Amino acid sequence: MAKFSSPAKQAASVMKQLQSQHLRSVGTVRNYEQALTRVTEWTQQEKISNGLRAMTPELAQKYLEQRGQEVGQKTLDMERQAMQAMMQHVTAKLQPEERLPVIKSELDQVLTSRAYTTEQISLIAGSQAEQNVISTQIAHAAGLRAHELFTLRPAAERTPDERPALDSKFQGREGALYTVEGKGGLCREVLLPEALAARLEALRLDTPERVTDRGVHYQTHYAINGGQRWSSSFSAASNRAMGWSTGAHGLRHSYAQERMSELQNAGLTRSQALETVSQEMGHFRPEITEVYLR
Repeated sequence: MAKFSSPAKQAASVMKQLQSQHLRSVGTVRNYEQALTRVTEWTQQEKISNGLRAMTPELAQKYLEQRGQEVGQKTLDMERQAMQAMMQHVTAKLQPEERLPVIKSELDQVLTSRAYTTEQISLIAGSQAEQNVISTQIAHAAGLRAHELFTLRPAAERTPDERPALDSKFQGREGALYTVEGKGGLCREVLLPEALAARLEALRLDTPERVTDRGVHYQTHYAINGGQRWSSSFSAASNRAMGWSTGAHGLRHSYAQERMSELQNAGLTRSQALETVSQEMGHFRPEITEVYLR
C-alpha cells in the first residue's frame, strides 16, 4: 500500500510551487496552505490514492458540497480558490481560464433561514408562475434543496446509496418513493404524496435535458424548475405575497419542524425523531437537524 506524507506536508509541497510563480501575498499563501491541508485530510478519509495532487474538478465539487454543511461561505470560498489555483498552476487539472463552480454554504443558509407555515407556503405558491408552483410543493413535501429538484428520479429507476436507515423513516406518511442526489453526490430516497407524484410524472420529459445551475451540470428528467432560478422565484413570490422572505431554504426548516412534530406525536423520543429526520433530509447528522428547529 502506498504511503503519503502528512496533510500539512502535502499542502506545503503544493504551495511551494504556487508561491514561487503565482502568489506573492504572504497572507494568501498562509490561507491557501491551511485550506489545502483540510482538503488533504479529506482525501485521506476518502482513501483517494495519491492524496492532494489527485484532486479533480469532480472531486473538488464533492468536497465543497460536503464541506458546505460544516463551514460558512468565507471558508468554503477560500478552499475553493486554493484548489482552483492548485489545479490551474500545479496539477494542470484545470486550464488557466477554467474555474471551479461556486458552491453555496448550507450552514449559512440554515443559520439565516426560518420555517414557513403551511398557510404561508400556500400564499407564496399562489403568487408563483405555474412552472414554479410544483417545485415549491415538492420541495416542501420532501424537504429538498433547490438543486435536488433537478435530480428527481423514481426509486425504481435508481438505487440509493447505502446508508443507515431507521424503521421510523417516513413513518406516518404515504406516497411514492423517489431518489435525489444531494450534497456530495449522495443519492437518497424521498417520499412524495401520490397526487403530487402523479402531477410530476405528467411533466416527465421524453428525453432528459442538461441544465446548468451555478456552474454545476445536472441531467433533469422533468419539466420543472429548480436551483437558483426556482429559489429566486420563490423569494420574489414570498415578498409579493407577504412582504418578506427567508428564502427557499426555509422550506427545509418547515419540513424538519413538521416531521419532528409528527414523529414525536407518534411516540418517538426526541433523539429518535432527530435521527429519523436527519436521514430523511440527507445530512445524516442529528446536530444539523437541531439547527433547523430554531
